[in-house]
Formats: sequence, structure tokens, C-alpha cells
Amino acid sequence: MSVRLYALDGCPWCETAADALEEAGVDYETEWVEALHSRRNEVRRISGQRGVPVLADEERGVTMAESANIVEYVERTLA
Repeated sequence: MSVRLYALDGCPWCETAADALEEAGVDYETEWVEALHSRRNEVRRISGQRGVPVLADEERGVTMAESANIVEYVERTLA
């Protein structure tokens, strides 16, 4: 799968990003992360920070954080 969404269960910003992907019909995989920031090493490795959501589009070589940025990217590039 080339699109991954790193998300935390119950995170409203993560839900916003997931909703955008689903509305655009994007096939993606969700990587659920730990609630503790100190345990989000995978997120830090790919994005340089531990906040979520983070979208990784491996096919296009794009990694980004912030739900507003993710929604805009999905609408402009993946929809």
C-alpha cells in the first residue's frame, strides 16, 4: 500500500484526515500509534516529529503532518 495514515484512536484531527481519504476514494492503510508521544518513534522516523496525523504517500515521495495540509493534499493530488 503506498498511502499510510499514522493516527491515534479518538484524535479528531486524525479523523478529519481519514474522512478526506475515504471521501476521495483513496486506498490507504492506517498505522495506529501509541498515545504517549515518547513511544511514537515510527512517526518521528518518517516525519521528524511525533504529532499525528501524518500522511505518507510512498508512491509520490510525500510525507506531511497537520490535518489541514493532509486534506488539501488529498483534494488536490489524490482525489
